[in-house]
Amino acid sequence: MSLYICNVMTNTSVKALIRLMEDPDEHVYAHVREQLSSIGKTAIPMLENSWEQEDYGLLFQKRVEDLIKDIQFDEVKMALAEWIRSDEKDLLKGALIIARYQYPNLDEEKICSFVREIRDAIWLELSPFSTAYEKVKIINKILFERFRFRGNKNNYHSPLNSYINTVFELKTGNPLSLSIVYSVIAEQLKIPVYGVNLPNHFILAYMDELNVNPLIGNENIYGVLFYVDAFNAGRILREQEIREFVGQMKLQPVRGYFEPCSNSGILQRMLTNLAFAYKQLGKMEKVQELQELEKMFR
Repeated sequence: MSLYICNVMTNTSVKALIRLMEDPDEHVYAHVREQLSSIGKTAIPMLENSWEQEDYGLLFQKRVEDLIKDIQFDEVKMALAEWIRSDEKDLLKGALIIARYQYPNLDEEKICSFVREIRDAIWLELSPFSTAYEKVKIINKILFERFRFRGNKNNYHSPLNSYINTVFELKTGNPLSLSIVYSVIAEQLKIPVYGVNLPNHFILAYMDELNVNPLIGNENIYGVLFYVDAFNAGRILREQEIREFVGQMKLQPVRGYFEPCSNSGILQRMLTNLAFAYKQLGKMEKVQELQELEKMFR
């Protein structure tokens, strides 16, 4: 739709609309804003050029900034809606969509290339005969020792911990984002590691196809071999430790605390974390926008 409008509307007519962004008449401005919004992201380069090259005054600059921000937010909403409707629900792709909320021009291929680099480094050390425990030990060595990913314990609630691009750039994150990095790489290696939506924390479950846990010697009703804490350098946890953690929080041990959640649930929690982080910083406009995105999953 936006491409069609852009083809019909010439660059000259778009520039003419942009000039009207300074019109003091709110009705004129509202109409112009609607027309430019309908063009979508293809209008952004011309808006940015006008902001940088023309001297239309502070009102014009503020309106252009607001319009660019709104167009970018609409792009995120549309991409997220498409992700929610899709059958695939690729976790990395979803995390990148959320990252574009703050970083609309992020280099997605650079991140995907980094994922492949880490994956290949792990693959080189894996053996067809590696046990589940040995596979996790290798992932931990490569991810946390060679590439030096770590939990950000000094600035735990920073929004930077929840944007997947800054997690890869700074190599620090919160339990959720580090678990996403871990599980995305494990998935590419066909290792059955998936996120578990534990309250006040986020961990990973290494699924056992035989539904038998050799670490404790009996059947595991959740089909989990053991758990992995990506925030703490991939520390292995047993089911009993999860039960004790839940008990300390005075919560009932429901199934959702012990078995993998959906990728939709992971992205929903990522948005909740971001909204909380910005609330701590007093940025309520961002809180409202992130809550709007989070509601799309309900």
